[in-house]
Amino acid sequence: MRKLMIVDDEKKIRRLLSDYFSKEGYEVLEAEDGEKALRLFEEEEDISLIILDIMMPKKNGYEVLQEIRKTSSVPVILLTAKSEEEDELKGFESGADEYVTKPFSPRTLVARAEAIFRRLKKTDKEDVLSIGGIVLNKTSHTVTVDGEAVELSFKEFELLSYFMENVDIALSREMILNSVWNYDYFGDARTIDTHVKKLRAKLGSKGEMIHTIWGMGYKFKEI
Repeated sequence: MRKLMIVDDEKKIRRLLSDYFSKEGYEVLEAEDGEKALRLFEEEEDISLIILDIMMPKKNGYEVLQEIRKTSSVPVILLTAKSEEEDELKGFESGADEYVTKPFSPRTLVARAEAIFRRLKKTDKEDVLSIGGIVLNKTSHTVTVDGEAVELSFKEFELLSYFMENVDIALSREMILNSVWNYDYFGDARTIDTHVKKLRAKLGSKGEMIHTIWGMGYKFKEI
């Protein structure tokens, strides 16, 4: 049974989502503020997904997410009443994997969660990709650069996988959105640029392998 944590200061939203996800076979944990969410995350080692509201007391969603990303790449769906592009980009910069704006359909949120787990289960013929000192293992969901482990978020891992599977191929932002986000995405394509910027930073000097194609997208090639 997958374990899910719902973090929202509105009890009605927590109850609504808990009911929907429980019916789908999830074990659901609830937290009404950021501090309790972090305590639960430390106590419960096998949480598979977090649905995290941004506007909360004690610690907001951005702060909670940044703390979680110090030690874990667990998938996180941000839930917020804010719909401005800047807020969405800030969420992705903080390490979010998905971003859902209120009001929302609980069924859609369940579908987003299921899509994440399908992508986690998806395996290709080649479970280990190795290019230019970067080794990506899909089975263990790990990445090393010149033998040193690199901690990537779920979405950063998927993005790097897609780049390494398409080495020396020019990839448009639309192609990347369709392949990595894997659903009808209506946000700004700058989301990709934000993730690429973070991925490059985490790869260190190997980040130069991700080349920008101005006006189009990116190409991954060995240095």
